[in-house]
Formats: sequence, C-alpha cells, structure tokens
Amino acid sequence: MGPIIDLLPLGYAESVVLVGAAVIGLAAGVLGSLAVLQQRSLVGDALAHAALPGVAIAFILTGAKDPLTLLLGAAFTGLIGALLMIGIERSSRTKPDAAIGVVLAGFFSLGIVLLTYIAGTGNAQQAGLERYLFGQAAGLLESDVNAMAILTGIALLVLAVAFRALKTAMFDRSFAASVGLRVRLLEIASTALLVVAIIIGLRAVGAILMVAMLVVPTVTARQFTSRLSRLLPLAGVVGMSFGATGAMLASRAEVPTGPVIVLVGVMLAVLAILVAPHRGVLWQARQRARSRRTALSQGVLIDLETAMHTGPPPTAEELRLATGRTRRGLQRGLMILDHAGLIARDGERVMLNEQGAAAAHSVLESRLLWGAWLEHGANLSLDDAREPDPRDVRGSLGDAMTEKLLEISGESTE
Repeated sequence: MGPIIDLLPLGYAESVVLVGAAVIGLAAGVLGSLAVLQQRSLVGDALAHAALPGVAIAFILTGAKDPLTLLLGAAFTGLIGALLMIGIERSSRTKPDAAIGVVLAGFFSLGIVLLTYIAGTGNAQQAGLERYLFGQAAGLLESDVNAMAILTGIALLVLAVAFRALKTAMFDRSFAASVGLRVRLLEIASTALLVVAIIIGLRAVGAILMVAMLVVPTVTARQFTSRLSRLLPLAGVVGMSFGATGAMLASRAEVPTGPVIVLVGVMLAVLAILVAPHRGVLWQARQRARSRRTALSQGVLIDLETAMHTGPPPTAEELRLATGRTRRGLQRGLMILDHAGLIARDGERVMLNEQGAAAAHSVLESRLLWGAWLEHGANLSLDDAREPDPRDVRGSLGDAMTEKLLEISGESTE
C-alpha cells in the first residue's frame, strides 16, 4: 500500500491511518453483508467480542505484543465462538439470538477477566492491550495496513469464487441442499469470512464498535439496490468512504478515530434511509402525499362529471352538499383540477372542459376495468401470472386481453 500512501497529499502517519480505515471499511462492508442479509447482524457483534480473549491468550502465551500474533489469537477464538454459536443453534432447542447472547457474554467476560489478570502481572509489555477493546487507529503502521490489505484481498477472492454457492445457501437453504451444496460448510465459510473482517478492523475500531462497521455499510447500500451482485461492491465503497472520511475528521479534530468513523457511517446510513429513491422515508412520504392528491382530484373529477350529467353545472357549495366532502377537501381538489387545466368556471358554477371530460372518462374506464379484473380476471387465459396495474389495466394487459375481459364481464367502456 506504500504507493497509495505516498500519493496522498497528507502527512505520512495521517495517510497510513486513512488508507487503513478505507481498507477496514471495504472488508467490513463487503463481508459484513453476509451476516446482515441473513438477519444475523448480531453474529458480528458476538464474534468481535469473542476475539477479545484470543488477544489476551496470545499475549499470555508469547509475552509479546506482536500485532500479528495477537490477531492470530483473535482469529482463533473468533472461529471457536462462531463454531459454538452454530453448534448451540443446530444441536439444541436454543434460538439463534440466545446462542449469540451466550457466546457474546461468555467470551467478552472471559476477555475482560484475562485483560484484568494481565494488568496485574506487572508485565511492562501489556500497556496498550485495551486498544483492542476500544480501538486506536493512530497506532497503525504501514506494515499493518499491508497485512490488512492482503487479508482483505484473499477474503474477497474467496467470496468471488464461492459467490454463487454462498448466495444460494444464504437465501434458500433447502434448494442449496437439494442441488448437492454442503450448506453447513458454506455457513461456516461465510462466518469465517466475517471473522476475517473482524480481525482486520479489531485493532483500529475495537471489539465494542466493530459491529457498526459490519452493519452500517450494508444498511446504507440496501437503500439503493436489491441485487446482491450490486449490493456487495456498493457496501464496500460505502465502507471505504465513511472509513476514510471518519479517519480524516478524527485526525483533524484530534479525537478517537473509531467512534468518529462509526458516527460518520451512522449519519450516512440515516441520510440514505431518509432520502434514498423508492425506499427512503421522505421519498415514500412524498409518494403517499402524491397518491392522496391524485385520489382526491380524481374523486372530485368524478363527482363533477356525475353532477353535470344530472343537472346544470353546480356551484362549489352545491357540489359539496351533494357529495358530502369537507369544504377544505373540495376546495383543494378543485384547485388541483384548475391547475391541471381540467375545469372551467361560469361565475360561481364549475364545469369540466373538454380535457376534463376526457380525463373523467379515462378515470371511469380505469375503475371499470379494475373492477372487472377483480371479479373476472381469473377467467382470462394469460401467458404469465402478471398482476395488472390498477391505474392502467389496459396498458398492463394489452388491448386484446382488455377487450376479452370486458366481454367476459359484460361491461362496456363506451
């Protein structure tokens, strides 16, 4: 990663942390998706906590604070925790969330006990082990970033090779087993990849906050796509983005890097949840408001059409009394129709113009066709199992099938 670090217009130490945070975000974003999409987000939290006693055990056995040795210890206990969770869930009547809770609490408690024991031994080398609990990205070296990048590359390569098998096992275990895939082995493999993501980020982010790095990128990316082949790289890009941004902000403000990275990621996720097209809360609220306006305007349009067929054009007050609408609702509906150029006025009387009459006929036809579909649609011999759009039955079914539907129902749009 040296050439990339040298290219950045920042100080050396700051560049190392920024690149390291980006690598962590990439690994956590892509590999964390495997847990989030299976609704097992807390597995990542449990595995992050399960890695803590491995750090302590590796230090006790070696007496040295070598980062590679400590991460190997973290990987070992993380895998043990993963196998325990799978074993408890598969071989007993314990629910998955309970199995996760048992492993998380047990391993984290063991890690705290071991760290406390190490602190009381007086070993001068033990200073800084608590960083694996809370994280400290400022201590990253270029060699650490290179090792993280290699692990990330290997994990992503494994994921790419086993992508189709993992995808099948994730979303349809029964089908995967029926076609000869070893579902248990694939489940262990996906969990092992999750452990790799955790040990990559453990030193910089810490066991407590690592779950956020695994979950937030997928939550953000999920707002923009439903395809797994697109979601994984998008989650990786999101993770890299908020990892690098959080690292830079933390460096400038001289505050802990891990919490700032997580805060940036959470803000990005909240923003995506609010404004993402089709899925965002604000986007959906806007669509609901538009649907309500359309329903109101169409209702007033049909009321006006009906009133004009039973007598002279009504006034707004006469139309309100005849339909039972509120004065405010009717005024709003007439305003929408007026802005759309569908009504004309003769003093206080309101009437449909030529465009309004055509629009009313279109709405009536749409309602007629939808009612006919609900009652007689099962009698149509369609080539597929399509469900027509209630707003455009003719466009959904085509002219030939629409006419056949009208023939079956005995209705006419004339």
